[in-house]
Amino acid sequence: MDFFINYDEILDRIDQINPIQYQKTRNHKNGALSYLSPFISRGVISTKFVRDRILKNGYSFWQAEKFIQELTWRDYWQQVWKVKQQKINQDLKHVQSNVHHHQIPLQILEHTTGIEVIDKGIQTLYKTGYVHNHIRMYLAAITCNIANSHWKSPTHWMYYHLLDGDWASNALSWQWVAGANANKKYYANQNNINTFFNSNQKNTFLDVSYDEISDLEIPEILKETTSLHLTTQLPNADILKLDEKLPVLIYNYYNLDPNWKLDLKANRILLLEPEIFTQYPVSKQCIDFVLFLAKNIPNIQVYTKSFKKLRQELYTHQTIYYKEHPLNIHYQGIEEPREWLFNVSGHYPSFFSYWKKCKKELKQSKA
Repeated sequence: MDFFINYDEILDRIDQINPIQYQKTRNHKNGALSYLSPFISRGVISTKFVRDRILKNGYSFWQAEKFIQELTWRDYWQQVWKVKQQKINQDLKHVQSNVHHHQIPLQILEHTTGIEVIDKGIQTLYKTGYVHNHIRMYLAAITCNIANSHWKSPTHWMYYHLLDGDWASNALSWQWVAGANANKKYYANQNNINTFFNSNQKNTFLDVSYDEISDLEIPEILKETTSLHLTTQLPNADILKLDEKLPVLIYNYYNLDPNWKLDLKANRILLLEPEIFTQYPVSKQCIDFVLFLAKNIPNIQVYTKSFKKLRQELYTHQTIYYKEHPLNIHYQGIEEPREWLFNVSGHYPSFFSYWKKCKKELKQSKA
């Protein structure tokens, strides 16, 4: 699936979504997936934008409910991050049990686990920057619950490679699988993998029943572990050409919305701060993707220093606009809200308590 596409092609992809087929097949290898997550995560389009366009295409809310629910998961994780801030970088609800190390199995990195679907999935991740959501869960389950790695380091590994890397979705989903953000751990055996990914492999370390899987000893093939050394290669900063009469719009890794203040004459700057990518490193492929998407924004300039240094280069009277995000709390200027699916904000103890509130809002809007 090609993700290096322009804005009009992204819109075409939304229009091709069949939410009814998505509900039936989304967990399967060749399911009717949308492949929109990289564009949502990078802020090119919002979850609300996608939902509204699908409904305008003639699908009712109830026909699209499962698809909209999956969009809502993204908003929910972001709401948790917004409230909890740095706390999502720690075990959120429970201390992850049975942790043997804070590294990652070498065979995961080298896609040599011996489980064909998993190894091919990792190869696809490296090559394309994308992997099926079900494979992500399998990877987290194998790494955290079979190899007994703590979730944090492997989460950085996956985030590093994903074009749709969303730190909230990644960190909190891995915690959910590992039991640090849920009341139990998630497991998948070989039969589950075979069922959803058209495989018939047997005699792997996962070829056991669910009654046995939680008591497995760490397989020999997963015992060798390694530390990660992830770094981000940022491009050289543009020499800014600023019109002092115009305001400044700040774009970043999570906001590449080409329609944001489209009618406003402004200096448009893509801010890629080294400090952010030191804490949350991403691959060159991810940076190339961001620079490609930024081409949808006319006259945008790239700046790869800190916000503080950028502020020093601007004229003191210039107004700065930016969109709210947990990684922007050090920005100074006029903060604008992001676009959410529902007007439901704050922290909810579970997704389904959040979803219940969202559906209530929907019913009230139709009353």
